[in-house]
Amino acid sequence: MNQHFTKLAKPKKSDVYDTYWNFAVKRQEVFQNKQKSIRGPWTEDSVIRDYRFTNVFRASDRVSQYLINLQYTDCEDIKNIFFRTMFFKFFNKIETFEFLEKELGVINYETFSLEKYDSLLLSQMQRMKSIYSGAYIMPSAGNVFGYKYKHTNHLALLLKMMEDEVYLKITDCKSLEDIYKIIISYPSLGTFLAFQYTIDLNYSVISNFSEMDFIIAGPGAKSGILKCFDSLGDYNFNDVIRMVADQQQEECERLNIELPTLWGRELQLIDCQNLFCEVDKYLRVTNPEVGGNSTRKRIKQKYSESKGPMSFFFPPKWNINHKIENICPVKAREDIFS
Repeated sequence: MNQHFTKLAKPKKSDVYDTYWNFAVKRQEVFQNKQKSIRGPWTEDSVIRDYRFTNVFRASDRVSQYLINLQYTDCEDIKNIFFRTMFFKFFNKIETFEFLEKELGVINYETFSLEKYDSLLLSQMQRMKSIYSGAYIMPSAGNVFGYKYKHTNHLALLLKMMEDEVYLKITDCKSLEDIYKIIISYPSLGTFLAFQYTIDLNYSVISNFSEMDFIIAGPGAKSGILKCFDSLGDYNFNDVIRMVADQQQEECERLNIELPTLWGRELQLIDCQNLFCEVDKYLRVTNPEVGGNSTRKRIKQKYSESKGPMSFFFPPKWNINHKIENICPVKAREDIFS
């Protein structure tokens, strides 16, 4: 375990603590089974089968895969990698990005027009098309930029970040936490979003820090932690996430289960954080009597069939793409981006 924790009073595991690891294994088995067969069911666990849960490894989710792909295509300069990353993540919706690319061609900073983007997005809204993902709420920056629509304020926020040359500031960062501090300094980006964007940017060639360097617990993760532990001792939420990441091999051996990996890459802090959020949802069904810090009693989204088979591509610096059979064929330029 990390030596930082050796003298601290340790968290006390709850009766449902082992669910964290058992869920991780079963959910990862679903991911692996989907690669082998397009037809389910891929699990005997009725909760995982009937409800929507994200993948164990954040980078393997469909939206993250789309982001990583766009970071390594159609641009090689860090200015446009940053621009495309942040634009995509502000809306976090593949359909929105593809709609604009269809209308405007390749999305990049050189051809960016706030007025043109604003008009096109407004036209989608008028057609009753959702332009934002429902995965999380993107707060408006209207109190800063003063536009009527949320999306216009977000375009203005992105323009401000570009004018401030945030992408160059990030290249000077000495840690993942330094990037986070830059991102969170901008209006309407709270701790959860700022950290998520930090991880998203770190997928690209703009930065190259370990995902084991820094973590911020989101609201769902905090609720999951409070379900998995009766008390936290001297640890805070971020400490608990680091503790389970440090102990992953030991805990899986204790439970006689196989440690989930992403083609050999072990769970990183961001994955362990997300798992607490997903376990929080899972326990709403399996153990509704266990309270976290959330008032939610149900899982919002039922499972629906995926939008077709996926091929995978991960940041070349992780050195796992050569292990993947169904790798995206258009992403072969690892000599450039590794």
